[in-house]
Amino acid sequence: MSHIDQHIPKNNDRRRVSRGDPDRRQQNRHVWFLNATFDRVNFDQTVARINERPVGAPFKFVVTPNVDHLVRLQTEPDWVKGLYAQAWLTVCDSRILELIASISGERIDVTPGSDLTKALFENNINPDEPVTIIGANAQTIAAVTARYGLRNVNWYEPPMGLAKNLLAVEQCAEFVAKNPARFIFFCVGSPQQEMVARACLRRGDCEGTGLCVGASLDFLAGAISRAPQWMQRLRFEWLFRLLSEPKRMWRRYLVDGPKIMFVWWKWHTARAALKKVEKLEQTGAFEGRR
Repeated sequence: MSHIDQHIPKNNDRRRVSRGDPDRRQQNRHVWFLNATFDRVNFDQTVARINERPVGAPFKFVVTPNVDHLVRLQTEPDWVKGLYAQAWLTVCDSRILELIASISGERIDVTPGSDLTKALFENNINPDEPVTIIGANAQTIAAVTARYGLRNVNWYEPPMGLAKNLLAVEQCAEFVAKNPARFIFFCVGSPQQEMVARACLRRGDCEGTGLCVGASLDFLAGAISRAPQWMQRLRFEWLFRLLSEPKRMWRRYLVDGPKIMFVWWKWHTARAALKKVEKLEQTGAFEGRR
């Protein structure tokens, strides 16, 4: 594990320290939590970093893991786990994960994919600029187009069973390459959307920032209702979705979701062992050994 470099704050660093703001250069860029690596950026920083990428920038992609993703990754093959490792930014989509991290002594800022998508459409996307979308359906695309007055939407609806159809994944990536845009929204669920994002990355001729944001456009279109703000603040959004769609969501939230505690225990045990080794190293226990 790398150690944090220490330095004397100068110029802007002094102003940042005097304001009580954390100096990001004195922190690790990433935080390892529940066997996943999250970028140490908050919501506003995430939006700013995505928006500041210029037109024509080489393709990079953003992933937004939540509880469901991390539980499923425990049984997925290594190549699926590797999809997340190739992301440019990994931000936390779940307030439940934020809570578990806080209890565990870690800080992970929440950037829900739905909020990130909404912020980009409302504040950063010009109605005249091209927007590329993979997934969703015709009704959702029409509703989002009308809501934001978009005039240049390039939409591709891939076939069902995308995760087992590598040709279809490559066709999605080809569509992205032929329809360059600053923002590409992958809305086909996990891990399909991450597979398409990796295919775009491997081509080498795609542009813009890909956002793996699942059902985010369905929320903007009104096809799926978001929980009230008070339920979101209290971390009960999962309960709202369960009550709204019990037949579709009961297994995710009542069977698979609680398995996150097993994932937490594995991570907690590994972290404790690592800290023990670091402590022994600091005391010089391994000096002179070959």
